[in-house]
Order: sequence, then C-alpha cells, then structure tokens
Amino acid sequence: MRLKSKTAIITGAGSGISEAIAKKYLEEGANCVLVDLKIVEEKFTPLKEQYKIKIVTVIADISKEEDIAKIVTTAIKEFGEINILFNGAGIYGMRPFLEDSMDDFKRLFAVNVQGSFMMMQAVARQMVKQGKGGKIINISSQAGRRGEALSAHYCATKAAIISYTQSAALALAEYKINVNALAPGVIDTPMWDQVDALFAKYENLEIGEKKRQVAKAVPLGRMGVAADFLGTALFLASSDSDYITGQTLNVDGGNCMN
Repeated sequence: MRLKSKTAIITGAGSGISEAIAKKYLEEGANCVLVDLKIVEEKFTPLKEQYKIKIVTVIADISKEEDIAKIVTTAIKEFGEINILFNGAGIYGMRPFLEDSMDDFKRLFAVNVQGSFMMMQAVARQMVKQGKGGKIINISSQAGRRGEALSAHYCATKAAIISYTQSAALALAEYKINVNALAPGVIDTPMWDQVDALFAKYENLEIGEKKRQVAKAVPLGRMGVAADFLGTALFLASSDSDYITGQTLNVDGGNCMN
C-alpha cells in the first residue's frame, strides 16, 4: 500500500475521474475526505469494509471560502493532518465566442480557477504548519494547452490551472510540497456526455457523433476512461514523485505532445 496512513482530500469525488482516483487512493491505504456537491456514499462502502479505512464525506461548493474552511477543518478533526490534495472538482461550459457572457465567465472561473486556487492555498497552509511536506495534484485539461472556438472560457480556466500549478510549485518548494497537474484529453465520463450534447447543439450533429469523431482522432485510437488516470495520480501522490514539481502531465492518448 503506497499511501498507507496518509490522509487525502479528493474534490469532485462524486463522479468521473475523481471518483475513480478516490477509490484507488483508498485501495492504496489512504484515509480519504471525499468532497463534492453530492456523493453516493454506498459507492465507497465495499472499500471501507475491505481495507478498514476511514472515509469522510463533505458536501461542499469549492467556490465558497466557508465551504473550503469546512473541508480542511473536517480533515484535521477526523485525521489530524493532510498529506495529499487531489484538486479535481470542475465544471464545463460551451457557447459560441460571439455569444459568450460574463455570467458564463464568472460561473466557470468561480469553480475552476477561484475554487481550485483556494483549495490549494488552504491545504498548503495546513501542510506548511505540519512541516512534513505534501502532494498537491490539480486537474487541468488539453483545453488548457490551446483555445477552442466554442469553449473560450473553459479553455482559459484550464490554462490558468497550469499557471497556478507552476507558481504554487515554486512558492511551496522550500516546504517540500510538490505541486503538479494532470491534463486529461477526451475522457468518457458523465461530463463528456454533457460536452457531446453541446456539440450536437452547436454543430448540428447527432448525439454521440462528436464522441465518435474525437475518439477516432486520438492517436491511441480511443477516448480515455477514468481508469487511465489511476497510475499517474498514484505516482504523483506517492514518494516516487518527490523530485517532480511544477509539471502538467498529459494523459490524453497522444492528443497533445510536449
């Protein structure tokens, strides 16, 4: 168990990539604080019973400072310290560039940028206080590597995550806190069902057609799935990545290369 006795906070743990990673961290021995707007606790019960690991769920909106304080306070109350943050909560939005609104801008930046930054900062302050270092893993996207005509605000939020990851890594290096990010490509999760429906609307496609198109375009020949992130997310949370910081790793089947 590579994360035995560690405490991890996973935001966005109610579904998709974060849910899969929460289960992986539990299998690897971490006690977990699972955060989302809605969590079906029964999904995690078998792991809790199998590994005798403690799981705490927190219903929270990371765009609110008081909710972030609640997350950190709960983690400390239940486990005494925080060793890992998987900063996975995020939302998506799509609209033609000429129709984009400030309401969309504020909604996306409030969660994807402001919320992710505040989570990083709050957890990092606790890690500094503990004096034992730590691991912070953010979620960017291939959309943060380039613009998209229909997703200007979303792409900008994910580019911001790459920049904040680099800045935080430099600021926290002296405290032995590693800050890295993952950049998913096209991943078959509930969020991509939403994306597919929006492409159908704006590009006059049949439902499912965009998913088929993007899957075909991936060099490895398929859309990713949540399980494709488990190894990389575990690596970045473990001591194996102690000499890696400030990096955004593409997990995208070869869509972006750098």
